Amino acid sequence: MAEVTLKIEGMSCQHCVMSVKKAVDSLDGVSSSDVEVGSARVVYDESRLSEEAIREAINRAGYKVV
Repeated sequence: MAEVTLKIEGMSCQHCVMSVKKAVDSLDGVSSSDVEVGSARVVYDESRLSEEAIREAINRAGYKVV
């Protein structure tokens, strides 16, 4: 298992938190996620999922990983 903490721009409320959490948790290989305004900590199986794929999912949800 791997773990990454990402800083995210564009989040301002609980709705944003839920949108990012839903996007991350829907990825195959995510074991757990802890999302709050401005950041996300994700534990994932690196043999099934890349950090780049997590970043892309967050970007597709409308937020910017910095």
